[in-house]
Amino acid sequence: MAKSTKVAEEAQTNSISQEELFLLEQKKVKALEKIANSLDALTIWFEEIDKEEWSDRMQYYLAEFHNRIVKGSKDNE
Repeated sequence: MAKSTKVAEEAQTNSISQEELFLLEQKKVKALEKIANSLDALTIWFEEIDKEEWSDRMQYYLAEFHNRIVKGSKDNE
């Protein structure tokens, strides 16, 4: 009797963990979709800006990004 109860409890634990894994996967997909939408919005924004007016400003910000992020990550390695 105790053995069947233990097996039933293990089965319930496994099914709960499977449900939790499924919910976690759903959350991951939703998060990735939000990230993709944000990147898409940024891409559209970059395509629509007046590049002649923003040329010097964009060069400055991209250089700052490169110096702080790209070179900074290479220095840490």
